[in-house]
Amino acid sequence: MQEEFPKPSDTIGLSPRVLLPAAVEEQPSSTENERQTATCSSGSCYRESGRACLDDEEEFVDILEERRHSSDLGFALRTFNPQLLKNVQPCSAAQLTKVVLESQYLRYMAKEIAMETGSSVEEVREEACGILEEMSHNLQLGAIRLMGYTLSKVFKRIFSSILVNMEGLNMLQQAIKESPVILMPNHRSYVDFLVISYILFSYDIPVPVIAAGARNAGMKMVGEILRRSGGFFIRRAIGSDKLYWAVLSEYVKTIVRRGIAPLEFYVEGLRSRTLKSMVPKFGMMHMVLEPYFKGEVYDITLVPISISYERVLEESLLVHELLGVPKPKESTMGLLKASKVLQEDYGSMHVNFGRPMSVRHLCQGKINRCQYNLIPRDLPQQPSAEAQACVSWLAHLMVRVQEDGCLISPWSLMSCLLLQAPTTVLSKEGLLWHQLTEKTLWLRKLALDLGAHLNWPGNVPDSDVMSSSAAIHRSVVQRKAGRVYLVQEEEPARKHPISPKEGVIRTAAAVLMLASYRNQSVHVFVRPAVLATAVHVTQSTRRDELFTFFCFLQDVLANEFIFIPGKSSQDFEEACFLLKKCGAIHISQQEVTVSDAGLEVLSFLRALLQPFIDSYQVMFRYLCEEGVQVFSEKQLLPAVRSLATKLILSGELHTYEALSSDTLKNVLSALRRLETVTKLRATEQNEYRVNKAAVRRISDILSGKIPPQMLQTTPDARL
Repeated sequence: MQEEFPKPSDTIGLSPRVLLPAAVEEQPSSTENERQTATCSSGSCYRESGRACLDDEEEFVDILEERRHSSDLGFALRTFNPQLLKNVQPCSAAQLTKVVLESQYLRYMAKEIAMETGSSVEEVREEACGILEEMSHNLQLGAIRLMGYTLSKVFKRIFSSILVNMEGLNMLQQAIKESPVILMPNHRSYVDFLVISYILFSYDIPVPVIAAGARNAGMKMVGEILRRSGGFFIRRAIGSDKLYWAVLSEYVKTIVRRGIAPLEFYVEGLRSRTLKSMVPKFGMMHMVLEPYFKGEVYDITLVPISISYERVLEESLLVHELLGVPKPKESTMGLLKASKVLQEDYGSMHVNFGRPMSVRHLCQGKINRCQYNLIPRDLPQQPSAEAQACVSWLAHLMVRVQEDGCLISPWSLMSCLLLQAPTTVLSKEGLLWHQLTEKTLWLRKLALDLGAHLNWPGNVPDSDVMSSSAAIHRSVVQRKAGRVYLVQEEEPARKHPISPKEGVIRTAAAVLMLASYRNQSVHVFVRPAVLATAVHVTQSTRRDELFTFFCFLQDVLANEFIFIPGKSSQDFEEACFLLKKCGAIHISQQEVTVSDAGLEVLSFLRALLQPFIDSYQVMFRYLCEEGVQVFSEKQLLPAVRSLATKLILSGELHTYEALSSDTLKNVLSALRRLETVTKLRATEQNEYRVNKAAVRRISDILSGKIPPQMLQTTPDARL
């Protein structure tokens, strides 16, 4: 069989690329001009960019269909002939490491660090070499073939289908020939990076190098397989380690500017334990963009990828992490124990490759790159405020595009409705199945009116679609005698009955699992829901007062949902447009009024947002108690969880989401951003001081005790 790569070393590779000075940048091809035209530079461009190929269901192809009717071994051993960036010659991972170590930037940083620490330059460079050895990938075709064979077996067993939009994949294949490509998927499961590499291998597209957590490297055998499949491993806590930052940034920037391979990373930073988009991180985003800012490459292509799961493999693990159960250390034995997932049905998965987006086109008018000509490129530079704002905007935009490209399952809509039923009804009496199905069909229409993309088969009776969804999620709900009941985990035999607090945690596990699947669709409803809440809390019809409260609520919830900075006016107008479109409100130049037909819609939207607001209010209540002045995060989470448990048992609190560690951490991050909680310096633990008056004011505004006229009226103003 003919081998695919010209090097006999069987190494997927990488190549040095001749760098051009800023004044002699190469010109784009006609294909690249077309791609740039397809993207847009305004904040609203996520709609055009993210909705690649979602209008026609036929454009999604089940890549497992062929695998079910042909040899997996033949698939893995077939000729693999990917086309890299133009004029790029393959080279080994060892050559990449050598280029990074010999770079002028790393030489300069080694001298600086040696002077600061009193070490010799040789010692610093030796440490840098050790960091690279720990970090770097060793992408090899043999490992890719092994992964292709193994994943074919596994995926056919656990997924009914893996559906990929072919138009997006074809555009990616073309984009890789034109400029360095950055793959940016959402991150909901450990399966994410496996499935993307599997898809690209299936269609002769270069397999990416992938930023992964350093913990994965410690798994015996598996860690080495991941490394040889393109994974490079990054420590989670880098802190102020200047040498590690220097090595990592130079490694990433070398991959980008030399067109070595597509680079894949998760802009959210971590896997989302709530299945809801997380606020993006900017470190890696700035690293991949810097070669463009400095004129070292003509353009960079960003490819957002939206991965939608009907059921997530780690659903139970994620919920227990949210309730304070420590995340198990990644290990080979843990992976083997998790092999029981092979006996489960996880339904379908959709992988939507979004339209490639030109950084050059997106950044027009947003950053002045001339500033980078004032300092030699090889010297470190602090990013300007303009560059930081541009990186933040692009990172938020990518997450919005990812959200918009997701397909929402019937189960996600059903979860939205199940969570709005009283928990006691779900646990004891059961919810009538026919009521749930009727309401789900109503919600399907609303979701479509609001622009959602649904994974709802058109050739299957609606009742069968919903029955099938409930069956796949039998670990969460069960149907019995025409009713739906919440499933709680079975407890081992015990001498004493379950205590009330233990009962709360058991119920919370089931509720948080429902909430995770609701979160898959919450981005569709969140802006109209914020407006619906503003209408309800303010009891006002004036547009200016509603807009003021809308901005306030967005500011408070900016760690919970993805709002592009500085776009509150556009978000408000979008919410008004969507609610008017579905007949829920009437809009005049000065007023927004609720229609008779809109009462049901606004009631649903308010109820969707209420668990988040109630959870924030629990935190505010705890922080305003007399004894709380200075606290650590380690003390805070158990204390707030204890308060929430008491309030649930007393009947005062109706949401179990206040027990979620991610929600509580989001509240703390929001309060720090709003400067009502400040971090104390020179403390061994992360300790904070709370401004009780400021927290109480936020709580009073949320509950409507302070009217909108008393709020700041400047759009996007900080509290």
